[in-house]
Amino acid sequence: MNTLDTDLLRTFLAIADAGSFVGGAARIYRSQSAASIQIKKLEELIGAPVFERHGRGIRLTPVGETLEPAARQAVRLMDTTLAQLRDDGLTGALRIGIPDDHSRDVLSRIIADFSQQHPNVELSVHCALSSGFSKSLATDTLDIAVHEVATVRPDMTLLRREPLFWAASRMFEHDAGSPLPIALYDRACWWRDVALRSLESSGRAYRIVYSSESTIGIVAALEAGIAAGVLGASAMTGRLEPVEELGAIPPSNLVIEYGSGAETETRRAMAAAIRDAFSA
Repeated sequence: MNTLDTDLLRTFLAIADAGSFVGGAARIYRSQSAASIQIKKLEELIGAPVFERHGRGIRLTPVGETLEPAARQAVRLMDTTLAQLRDDGLTGALRIGIPDDHSRDVLSRIIADFSQQHPNVELSVHCALSSGFSKSLATDTLDIAVHEVATVRPDMTLLRREPLFWAASRMFEHDAGSPLPIALYDRACWWRDVALRSLESSGRAYRIVYSSESTIGIVAALEAGIAAGVLGASAMTGRLEPVEELGAIPPSNLVIEYGSGAETETRRAMAAAIRDAFSA
């Protein structure tokens, strides 16, 4: 008998929510090719396509629109039932800090999955600029946080090391005899300090023409061709390219940092869920 597998439905919903196969695959911690295979199986089972191309992304076909509400209801019911059957006794509250940048979508999905698996744990999520997370952890206003640091301390868990480099639009033009226009992160971000030290150590004259608290803002300035700036590899777009002559930048480290309070089973379970997702 042909049946709708909830694993196929999860892939379908992730892609529908993201509006692309790449984004959807990231939400369920799969490769793009694996997600495409899942959708192909779903469409063969149904006998009709569930997505169609729309600009640079995708959108639901009429069949996909019919499937979507039923898929959400089925997945929600199965998750709730499994959590009740597997009740592992995890209770209490957990205060989590996640960055307001390109890592947010993946971390939000991890937290949503954790909440479904452990419904008796009360989660309080603080999504903001990560520059204040270390202080919040030290003062016991957060229990656990994920953020980028320059140096990984022994009490942190490394999730990912990402290359950083100077980047600019392919159309960016600059007179070598005048100060280099640059776009920088907010003053509270250590990436700003790294960028400035890089230029000052090389003796390169510069002028700050744009400042932003977010990666999206920096990318927008660079794509507009008004400046060069420091970006992580995951934030690069097709309109940008590395500017090697501006010198090398040390890599950034995405870590889990823990609060000053005592270790709990709930905090240990959340840290394990985050580690597993980034190691997949």
